[in-house]
This record gives sequence, structure tokens and C-alpha cells, in this order.
Amino acid sequence: MSERRGAQTDAELLDAVAESDRAAFEELFRRFAPWLRGRLRQRCADPVLVDEVVQDVFVEVWRRRERRGGPRTGQVDNVSGWLWRVGRRRLIDAQRAQERRGRLLRRLAGLPRRHAVSAEEELMAELGDGALAAVEFLPAHLRAVVRATALEGLTVQETAERLSIPAGTVKSRASRARRLLRERLLPRPGAEGGRAR
Repeated sequence: MSERRGAQTDAELLDAVAESDRAAFEELFRRFAPWLRGRLRQRCADPVLVDEVVQDVFVEVWRRRERRGGPRTGQVDNVSGWLWRVGRRRLIDAQRAQERRGRLLRRLAGLPRRHAVSAEEELMAELGDGALAAVEFLPAHLRAVVRATALEGLTVQETAERLSIPAGTVKSRASRARRLLRERLLPRPGAEGGRAR
């Protein structure tokens, strides 16, 4: 079976992926991921960002099959060229997002401290760059509390007034948000392979 897969053209593999053929997808990944990673590394020195972009490109390839059967050879003249165009756009988007996070962190670092560092602020510092992106995955009511306390530096009382909720609710939501952020971003002791993606 693997010999037959290896003998398939790029176009045949892409057509098979459009039909939800997992083995074809895996072969397409083996065939093109190292090449795409190498091309992207010529434009970005951050290997972690490049690996994330390569992963995103292939996730997009797999997801596209759900939309009208995904990309097919009739829609894609050159598979490597098409993957490169998708990868280049994803890299540009990722670099822009990284720049925005960096600007936000620099602005936050320059804010005057009006109170002792909150538990949320300590957690954000502990989690590093991934923290800002992870906050966006929190439920809206928890995200609002984290933004107010950790990102804007408001006290519990100020946050309660802004959100029109009791101070005790701010504390309980902040505690729940911290737990969820830790679960999302910090590896569990004894878990194999570290962080889940």
C-alpha cells in the first residue's frame, strides 16, 4: 500500500485527500512538510513559528475537504505552488499576530503599577507569549475578568464596578480562568510529550 502511495502523483494524492483519504493526507504531509518548512525558514528565523505555520497549512488542507470536496487538481494546477501560497499567507498572518502581541506586552510593561501584582498578572507572565492567545479561548465572562485584572491592571473592586458584578464573582471567575489557562498552556506533570496542541 505504501509503495502505491509513493507512486501516486501529487495531483492524485490531493484528489484522494479531497475524498477524505487519511493515508493520502499522511503521504502528502510526508512529501511536502519538510520542503515547506525549509522554504518558510528562508523567510522566518523562528523555528517554532515556522512549525506552527506548517501544521496550520496541513490542517487547512484536511479541513478544506469538508467544503465542496476540498481542493482538487482541477482547482490546483501545481500542488507545491498552492501549498507555498497558503504557507506564505499563513506565515505573514502569524508574524503580524506575533508583532501585535509584542506591542501589547511592551505597552503593558510600561503601565504604572497602582497595586500589588495580581494572581492573573503573575500567571500571564508565567505562561509567556501563549497567554494572550489562550485568553481568547476563554468563555466571554471569564475573558472579561482576565482582561480587566491582568491586562488592564484593574483591582477586583474596579473590575466588579466595570462589569457590574459582585467582587466575589470577580474572584471566583478569575480563579476559574487561571485554572483553565494553566490546563491549556502548562504541561501536566507526568504527561507524555509535554503540551497538547
